[in-house]
This record gives sequence, structure tokens and C-alpha cells, in this order.
Amino acid sequence: MNGVNSLFPKLLSPGRLGPLELRNRIVLPAMDQNNCTEEGLITDETIAHYEARAKGGVGLLIVETSAVSYPHGATARHQPALSHDKVIPNLQRLADAVHAHGAKIIVQICHHGKTSSVDVSEGRPALVPSLPPPPSDPRGMMADTTMEELLQMATLTGGQMPSYAEATAAQLADIVQDFATAATRVQRAGFDGVEVHAAHGYLLSTFLSPAWNRRDDIYGGSRKGRTRLLTDVIAAVRHRCGTEFAIIVRLDGHEYGVEGGITIQDAADHARAAVDAGANAVHVSATSSAGTGLGFTDAPIPWHPNQYESLARGVKEAVNVPVLAVGRIRPSDAERILSSGNADFVAMGRQLLADPDLVRRLDAGRPELVRPCINCLVCVAQNFWSGQPVCAVNARLGHYDEPDPLPAASPRHVAIIGGGPAGMECARVAAERGHRVTLLEASNQLGGTTRFSSLTTPINGEFIEFLRTAISEAGVEIHTGVRADNELIANLAPDAVVVATGARRARPELPGADLPHVLTGDDLRAQLTGDADLVALRRPGMLTRLALRISRLLRLTADMGRVRLLSRLWMPIGRRVVVVHGDLVGTEIAHFLADRGRIVHVLESGTQPATAMAHPRRWRTLHESRLAGVTFHTEAETTSISPTQVEYRQADMTLHLDADTVIFAGAVHADRSLADALLADGHEVHIVGDADEEWYIEGAVRSGHRVGVAL
Repeated sequence: MNGVNSLFPKLLSPGRLGPLELRNRIVLPAMDQNNCTEEGLITDETIAHYEARAKGGVGLLIVETSAVSYPHGATARHQPALSHDKVIPNLQRLADAVHAHGAKIIVQICHHGKTSSVDVSEGRPALVPSLPPPPSDPRGMMADTTMEELLQMATLTGGQMPSYAEATAAQLADIVQDFATAATRVQRAGFDGVEVHAAHGYLLSTFLSPAWNRRDDIYGGSRKGRTRLLTDVIAAVRHRCGTEFAIIVRLDGHEYGVEGGITIQDAADHARAAVDAGANAVHVSATSSAGTGLGFTDAPIPWHPNQYESLARGVKEAVNVPVLAVGRIRPSDAERILSSGNADFVAMGRQLLADPDLVRRLDAGRPELVRPCINCLVCVAQNFWSGQPVCAVNARLGHYDEPDPLPAASPRHVAIIGGGPAGMECARVAAERGHRVTLLEASNQLGGTTRFSSLTTPINGEFIEFLRTAISEAGVEIHTGVRADNELIANLAPDAVVVATGARRARPELPGADLPHVLTGDDLRAQLTGDADLVALRRPGMLTRLALRISRLLRLTADMGRVRLLSRLWMPIGRRVVVVHGDLVGTEIAHFLADRGRIVHVLESGTQPATAMAHPRRWRTLHESRLAGVTFHTEAETTSISPTQVEYRQADMTLHLDADTVIFAGAVHADRSLADALLADGHEVHIVGDADEEWYIEGAVRSGHRVGVAL
């Protein structure tokens, strides 16, 4: 790698972090992978995860949070342990694998304090600085969480409720030595340093928080007292490991969800104290005392892009050592942040889960080939029950026990019918393996229903654009506006056919379902995107049909960004809207319409809306939807529709909602009809995505990748 690129000259330039010279300024932050053994030992899967990102060009990798007193103070059995010498050999294998690709690697060392789930499960109280802990919203985790998810979360503690104990001075002195001894094991294993985790509500973080730390001994009583535990840890590690061993400290720049929590002024003082004690750099994040529910997407997982940038800038103004920024930062923003002096290094977490080759692609001047993180939070959702993270857009994450795709032993001609995420991912993988791939898409645009979803969730459109670029780069022959049938496939004479035609969205058998103001998801998609022959649509009235036809002729509907903008001025949707079925699609449509001035009610027959969303995203999305004015009705069964109202049953009552437009967002069924017809003609047929009941982007990508590897 050349280290300098005209598009990202600062981001890809070398940088010094204490004793370490890094090849660029991109850092992989610590993110739990939960693939260690029950004893906390590093596995081959752990090594494969970090090696892939080192090979992809990352400058510095920070190994996921590792327990210094394991199993005491541990949050999960499958996190790395640092409490005995048996961990060293596999740690050394990990360090060697990363160093072989030119990257530096450190380990995040931690005592989890109040979130030590292993302590709770084994009957030990979790350690906190002061009793009682600050009050929290008892609905924080219960709201908008399914019973199945709550039961999975309960497995972390064996169903035990936590108890708390105020840490004694003797316990704290032992923990300081645990940190120092853990760091020496990391050093003996050949790592380049450690990151002392003093953020995210773990033990050191709670001692820094005025809300949590109300002690009057040497570990409290003042800002100096609250930093005592942190500075003791840093000094002990520095004393044991010497000056050529890097020490980064991760700090909270802000504490959400509690009165009197950490402020940016506190964070600046904490950073100065850490540097005075021997820290080489400060990594600025944030925390939320809520821990779960809506607060989780305030911190530590940011909902907004660059959410903690100002916190990094505030700390940088206070110290003379490098500062690392984190918080949903994309390459273009990273370049701006570094160039403006708001930070010296940038951590990209979920983006590097989505694309381990990000740095290599930027260095080659091909940012359009970076697979974007779509902020769906399916990766972090797994951490709530110590599961291995998966990624909606990167099917390899969490599956390192499976081999990388290998070149095809015998290249074949593969026809793929359908240009949504499933079809395009299959085409990408198959073509990169050496197959000749022909992709047939009935619409004039690639993307399928995901292209429509980019209207409500713009980042989905970026993923579609990545796939379009990737399959073109791989040499896939693309035909849009072509509806495949048996005759066309017979003429192509492929060796294998992949059916990725998606699902059918049926109109339910319901009185009034055929009224003109009632739309299915496909009707809405056709009207807003121009994907269907709008002249043939019988649903819109004459003026609406004319306006949509003009929009199509002027290609106003070809670009979802333009449609999104124009939808604020006009849409073929009435003022009062009822959305029937409130899962992922219905919830996103409802929020989109409410944000454009509609009065929106959602009728969901189940007990919980949006269950197909990863629960952290659901927490935030439902909150934002309600703020926009959406009203959700659960356990509500739609019974009939009239020209002006929707009738539904709820708790043995018959109720009505006024409605100018009704949208059916459910009734989705896999459509295997074309696949069955091709099978009858003797073709080798594979089915992916919605056509085979592997729903949404995650299922589409996973199934498309699986078939692309198997062809």
C-alpha cells in the first residue's frame, strides 16, 4: 500500500501513537466476537476475524474487550480471558497473524463492574463504586423487546437477578494488579500495547462518573479521587510493561441517561489525568446509564453519523497526545475530521465488520467498492446474549469456521433471474470465483424491493449501488427490463439457474380490500418508483395517474433521492393513513409518511411491532416513529375496510379508524412458481432471497452468498 491517496491523503498517511508507528490512521475498535472457548481462550475463528482486517490494510487493531480478572468481572464466558498464563499461546498466534500483514495490534483490557454477567450467574455481586446505584427506568429493556429476546438475554446470567456490592479498597488494589498482570501477559504474547477500558459503564467508567461514584475515601469525593482508580491502573501497567508498550485509554466524553453524569469538561480532566499517569493516547466514546433500550443507541452505539466527533475535539483541546475519534464515522467524514484537527486517528467499527478490505479499497482509489454498513444493528444485537455477531451485508462475519470462497474448479455459465440483493450478491460471488454470469432483471433498475426501501432508509440505496458496482467490476453481464421465462432461459442454455425473483405481496381476503384507496406494498412501490406500468394501474384516480405518468416520462422517479425530496411536496397518499401490519416494512413506511405530514396509525396483529428488526434498531426506530406522530395498535386484527374507515378488533372490542389511504404492508409470500417451471424443464435451479423465505437484506445476502459459493 502506498499510504497516500489523493482522495484520502490524511486518513491513509502514517501516524505515530506513542511508541507505535502506524501505516495509516484507521483503527479497528474493540467489538465483541464471542467466539472464544468456555475458558476464554482465543480460537481459530477469533484469529481469522482479526487477520482478515489486518490483511485488508487496517493500521491498528484493538482486540475485543478482555477480562483481566476472568471469570470475575467478566461479561460473558466467550470473551477473551487474561487472568492466567494458559491464554498466552493462542494470544501469540493472534499477534503473529496480524503482524504478518503489517498491522499493529493491542488488547482492550477491562473489568466489567456492574455489567459482570458471569459474576451474577455464579452468585457474586457486581462491583460498583457506591450503593445504591443510580435509579434507572425499569421499562428501559422491557419496552419494545420481545419475550424471546428477553429470555435470550436472561441466559447471560442464568436467569439470576443482579445484586451489587460497593467495592472495597482492598478489592480495588487487587483489581489494579489484575490489570497490570493482564497487560504483562499481553506483552509476553507479542502484542504492541493495551487499551484500558474506562468507558461504557464498566468498573473504571463508574468510578469516573459523579452519578455513580459518591464515595468519600481516596477513590471518590472529588474529581481527583474519582480518577484515582484509573490512574493507578495506568501507572501499574506502565511500571510493569515499560515505555515501549503502548497504552491507550478509552474514555466517555458524555454520559447519557442519568442526572449528574460525565460531561465533556469531566472527560477533559480524566484525559489529562490519564496522560499524566502514562497513557499514550485517548480514545473518546460515550456511555448511557440506561444500558439497554433507547439509551443504547445514544451510547455506546451511536444512532447519528459522527455522533461523538465533538467529544473527541473537546478532549483533543485538553491533551497533547493523539486522540482517537469513534462513532459511526465513514471514510469521507474521517478525512474531514483528521484534516480539521478534531482527532488524530479514526476508529471504524461496524464499517470494518461490513468490509474488512475497506483500507485496501480506499488505497486503490476505489471507495465505490467499499461495502457500506447499513446501520441495521444486527451485529450488536447478538452481544445481548453472547452470540457471535453477524452482518446483514457481509455474509462472512460470524462464519469463519467456513472456508473462504475458492476459485471454481470448473467454470460454468450461470443465469441469475432477479437483480435484488440476493441475486446481485450471488452474481458477485459466482463471477469472482470465475463463473460466467448473466443477470436478468425485469425492472429497468437494479435493487428490487431494497431499492424501494431506500426511499425510507437511504443507506440501503448505497448498498444497492455498491452491489451494482461490484457485479460490474466482476464482469457480470447485466440485462435490465428483461422478464425471464422458460423460453428465454432455454435460449440462454445456462449450466445453472438462480431464481431471485422475490416474493408475492397478495391482497388479503378482507371486505373492502379492493377499494380504490387500498394499496398493497407493490402498489405503493409502483406509484412511487415507476417500476410498474403505471398506465395499467387501476388503483390511482385519473389526475394521480396523469401526474405519475408525467413523472415517469421525465424520469423523476428513477432516482430515490429525488423521489424522497419530491415526496415532501406531493404524494398519491391521503392525509389519514392506516398501515395494516407493522413489521419492518410497515413501520418504516409509517415513519416515512408521518414525517411528511400524514396522520398514521399502524394495526399490528402481534404483541410487538417491527419484530424483524434487530432489537437495538427497533428500540430507536419505534421511538423516532412515535415522535413523528405514528400511533401503533398491537394485537389489533383488521376486519374490514369502508371508503372512509378501517374496522379492527382489539381486546374483544370493535374499533374504527378514519382513513383516506390504507396500505397493506404484510401478506408477503415466497414465490417459487418460476423456479418450479424451470425445474420441470430439467434445469439445475437454486432459489435465494425472498423467493425462498430468506427475508430482508440479511436473508437475501446470506442466501445469495451461500449459493454463489456452492455453484
